[in-house]
Amino acid sequence: MNALTVQGHTPAIQITSFDQLLQFADIASRSGMVPSAYNGKPQAVLIAVQMGSELGLAPMQSLQNIAVINGRPSVWGDALLGLVKASAVCDDVVETMEGEGDALTAICVAKRKGKSPVEARFSVEDAKAAGLWSKQGPWKQYPKRMLQMRARGFALRDAFPDVLRGLITAEEAGDIPQDDFRNSVSGQRPIDVTPQPRRVEQERPAVDYIAIFDARLTSCRDTACVDALWKKWSETIDKAADAGRPIDQGTIEHVQGMMAERSSALQRAAQQRAEEMSEAPVEEPVA
Repeated sequence: MNALTVQGHTPAIQITSFDQLLQFADIASRSGMVPSAYNGKPQAVLIAVQMGSELGLAPMQSLQNIAVINGRPSVWGDALLGLVKASAVCDDVVETMEGEGDALTAICVAKRKGKSPVEARFSVEDAKAAGLWSKQGPWKQYPKRMLQMRARGFALRDAFPDVLRGLITAEEAGDIPQDDFRNSVSGQRPIDVTPQPRRVEQERPAVDYIAIFDARLTSCRDTACVDALWKKWSETIDKAADAGRPIDQGTIEHVQGMMAERSSALQRAAQQRAEEMSEAPVEEPVA
């Protein structure tokens, strides 16, 4: 696999076969050291690492910089810039801000070797037109940063499509409703001619996933049981999303945290029992 290196250092983890990738994906998904979207999902880890490899990222760089948003992979803006600058075809990327208040505009000029510079602008007016400026979250907390990420994403995608392989910034992906994702990338809105059935459904009671899985974890007596629950939880998340009733991220992280804690506790208990057995005196046979 290709891997970006820092100051000549080679990553400690170097995956050279599919079996090694499977093993890494399994370990990483249960480590509690990866973003929540990858917890208990070795298949997602595998795909993210493979995608990162195609971009030139080492395994852990892939997991930290590739985000799955609305079911689609994207790259955080800083990693996007790093990938472009690490490419041999990049001459330079220059980012500036101009104006103040409602006239504030982020500008990104991407220069590819042997090509004319590509400039992209994203202003407060653009953000307002897209319904982003009043949106709660990063747009309220870090408005200049979000303007910068939009201008950066547009310029880099236009200038370096071969380097980025069609990926967009995670910051942009987070602002796109799932049904509008393809339209935002292609600039064309697909026409859906599927008849929409009229349904009258009774409101379903909320499912207390935390209580359900807490009870199941309490009955687990070994890590194999917890591993089975990891798989069951991943299936539950997918089924809820397919049914149009996605589980909120807070609940997902809470349940995964409980599983990681229970697994660690069982591992510690097993290790303690093994140590006690090894230290127990061996009785001499009676002659």
